[in-house]
Amino acid sequence: MRNELKIDGRTLAYTDFGGTGRPLLALHGGMSEGAAFTGMAAALGEEWRVIAPDQRGHGDSDRAPDYGRAGYVADAVALLDHLGLREPVTVLGYSLGGLNAVHLAAAHPDRIGALIDVDATVQIHPDGSSDWFGFLRGLLYTAPTREELLEAAGPIGAQIVGQALRPLPDGSGWRLPFHPQDQLDSIEGCRGDHWDAWLGSDCPALLVHGTRSAALPQEVATAMVTRRPRTSYAPLEGDHFVPFQDPEGFYEAVRKFLAGL
Repeated sequence: MRNELKIDGRTLAYTDFGGTGRPLLALHGGMSEGAAFTGMAAALGEEWRVIAPDQRGHGDSDRAPDYGRAGYVADAVALLDHLGLREPVTVLGYSLGGLNAVHLAAAHPDRIGALIDVDATVQIHPDGSSDWFGFLRGLLYTAPTREELLEAAGPIGAQIVGQALRPLPDGSGWRLPFHPQDQLDSIEGCRGDHWDAWLGSDCPALLVHGTRSAALPQEVATAMVTRRPRTSYAPLEGDHFVPFQDPEGFYEAVRKFLAGL
């Protein structure tokens, strides 16, 4: 069920997949939305109640004044409070959402009972050799027609946003499910060393890793598992997009970890 709450006058939309099972907070990756976890929620069945926000600046959630870790974490806590979830919950996050989940677990250990990091590294430093997100600079945020937005996005952008465009409220056209500048700001906000946050929680954790991921090199993944106690490792054949390349493998890794909690 789609719902929303207000945080300082700003809308945060979320999908509560329902059920009477234990709550699982699911945080999507950049340029995505909570609906990305529809398949996972179905795979987990009645034992888990998946709650997936459209994180700030994504999907149907409003744009925010900043895209640092503190803001993302504060939104997640506000959602837990809104839902009356005071007991520790499990949090799962992919990519951007994984980094946010790591910081949430470290900052609020009383609210998080288990952590699933899906291919989110703790070392994010620009090397100057590539511009993975350069296509964002050429995106239009709004246009009179869907076709114009998709044409401006090019093949890479269209693949990301093609099924997620939103009609403007006044009927004058369409918009992307995120503002390109917000995404660039969010990416920059992730830069840095996040080891303290990764080692700052002691709840059971799982690292799901695409073994060919350029975002999470093998040596960093190995160190993350080795250095943090109570951390399990689930390698899957694929790159950074492994949850979508091998959804069944991803669901099984998550199910196995959750069964042990």
